[in-house]
Amino acid sequence: MSLAKLRKGWDRLGRDEIRRLQGAVLHDYLRKKVLPNSAFYRDLFSEKGIDVDRIRSLEDLSAIPMISKMDLMPSEANPDRSRDFVLIPDKDKLSRRPEVILGGLLRGREAMRNRLSREYRPIFLTSTTGRSAEPVPFLHTQHDIDNLASAGKRLVQVLGAKLDDRIVNMFPYAPHLAFWQTHYAMIAYNVFAVSTGGGKVMGTDGNIRITRKVNPNAIIGMPTFVYHMLTQALEESCTFSNLSTLVLGGEKVPAGMRKKLAELVAQLGGQEASVVATYGFTEAKMAFGECPFALDQEPSGYHLYPDLGVVEVVDPTSDESVEDGEPGEIVYTSLDSRGSVVLRYRTGDFIDGGLTYEPCPYCGRRMPRLVGNISRQSEVRELKLGKLKGTLVDFNELEHVLDDAANVGAWQIELRKLNDDPLELDEVILHIEKKGSIDEAALTAELSDYLAARTELRPNAIMFRSAAVIRQRQGVGEEIKEKRLVDNRPKDGQPPPPRESEQREGLLRSLFKRLKRGKPE
Repeated sequence: MSLAKLRKGWDRLGRDEIRRLQGAVLHDYLRKKVLPNSAFYRDLFSEKGIDVDRIRSLEDLSAIPMISKMDLMPSEANPDRSRDFVLIPDKDKLSRRPEVILGGLLRGREAMRNRLSREYRPIFLTSTTGRSAEPVPFLHTQHDIDNLASAGKRLVQVLGAKLDDRIVNMFPYAPHLAFWQTHYAMIAYNVFAVSTGGGKVMGTDGNIRITRKVNPNAIIGMPTFVYHMLTQALEESCTFSNLSTLVLGGEKVPAGMRKKLAELVAQLGGQEASVVATYGFTEAKMAFGECPFALDQEPSGYHLYPDLGVVEVVDPTSDESVEDGEPGEIVYTSLDSRGSVVLRYRTGDFIDGGLTYEPCPYCGRRMPRLVGNISRQSEVRELKLGKLKGTLVDFNELEHVLDDAANVGAWQIELRKLNDDPLELDEVILHIEKKGSIDEAALTAELSDYLAARTELRPNAIMFRSAAVIRQRQGVGEEIKEKRLVDNRPKDGQPPPPRESEQREGLLRSLFKRLKRGKPE
């Protein structure tokens, strides 16, 4: 009953009621679904001596150890590690459960078998992108796909779509969450949509042709690819008169990028554009979105679905939950997944405005929201910029600064070694597409000073490239995610990297200190 109450009031319950119901749902989910059917969590609870009957509130979550992507990765000892996170019922034990016996009597054995099959049999797979680690598969059952569609419908509602809208989905066609979340969202909301598969399937030219033919109200896709597509469409004198909304995911969307995209929509003859972002990750099996807002307003934050999962924000140096509104690392626990399931999963993503339960200032919904800029742990790199020691450089911040920079269009950051010598110093090379009539020498000096003031880092060189060259360097139409940061440092001869735990701790501390200081993204 707690799940039904939470599901019915997911967008209008107060903080205390949400958390009370989530605690009750968590207890039932662990006791009835996770522990009987998950090899990983059954072993973990036994090894740590965790009594599931003592986990009855969100405060009790701290009894469960957190995991990270490293726990999901295959190893020589366990090459099929991700399978341990899949709920696989024991058929004999399942058939003896009272609710299954009663269901068989009331509905018939065949109907009960079909119901259990829809709940537990994996029929669909998504995967992490594998940019910072080996790709990890996540299995979905029909139960999960129903939740994916439900979350997608809510996402579209939050984004402000109308039933008579026409939408073009430009996310890459691949076994990755973004494409499929959008696909099922459009079906669940019953709105017209065309999925192009992104640049890798139809190329930029094909996406422009489809957009001209459909003349959509909204385009959904990766920020970098959408930017390139709109830029090329403008070069070809296209007109997208209905276009009023861009929905972006898969990459960070700083204010500068939103402004540039809105300007492109206006130049293409579109409406005053709303540029909104989504946040999702494979392990959650869903994505969350912002409300539409004007460019001079603050983003609403990502609206969460409290009946489908619990989001914590923790201090990465102590692993303790922080107060509402405080920065920290995003940690996710499923409340209703089947197939692959994670509890207290460390995303490696850091939110500088934290978690809030206050009503959204734009739509008034009262569900929890993640507020502020999100930084990714994987975008913090150690560079040898001096002779004495390495320096942690946060490329999350550098990317935001570049998107906000005037007279800069598309760009790419390249990491090299001086003279391609593995033992030499690291170099940061910036490849940019110049916008406007400013002189290259003037822009070089201006941009170098601007980056140094905002990030304390001056690039070793700034290389001016044409839009076509930048597209080629980023892999537009070839990569699942366009490459805005490439590491071309030779690996041979380098000292061995620090152990994963040591490296992770250093990155977490660096990011968290910056968030606590409130430095701009």
